[in-house]
Amino acid sequence: MTKPIYVLNGPNLNRLGTREPAIYGTTTLTEVEALCREAAGIRTIVFRQSNAEFEIVNWIHEAIDHGGAIVINPAGLSFNSIPILDALKMFPGPIVEVHISNIHRRELHYQKSLVSLAATGVICGLGVEGYRAAIGAVAKMIK
Repeated sequence: MTKPIYVLNGPNLNRLGTREPAIYGTTTLTEVEALCREAAGIRTIVFRQSNAEFEIVNWIHEAIDHGGAIVINPAGLSFNSIPILDALKMFPGPIVEVHISNIHRRELHYQKSLVSLAATGVICGLGVEGYRAAIGAVAKMIK
């Protein structure tokens, strides 16, 4: 059986649907999870969200031991989390970083993601459809 795809979400993404809808849309995180599960088909998805950096690092460690791929939207931790970067650098499989907004069109402090240094690929600016693209990409990479 194939190892699961870990879909990890960072701070404030639990507020999707109501958080700055002009930037992030009105889709909730529960709806994003359903989209990911649909996109994965028969593949197992481990879908999680936390506002705590240490918890995300622990989930990456879990994925190192049990996962086949990681799709990660580290949200605000993208731009300053060395611990997340270091944990991702240990992961042997594909990693796709997802951002709902186009971080390159945002304020300067949103334009340089440290997480991108460990990512196999980066998807940004496609809204929540970026998750579907990421799931499709990593599913092909771990065949």
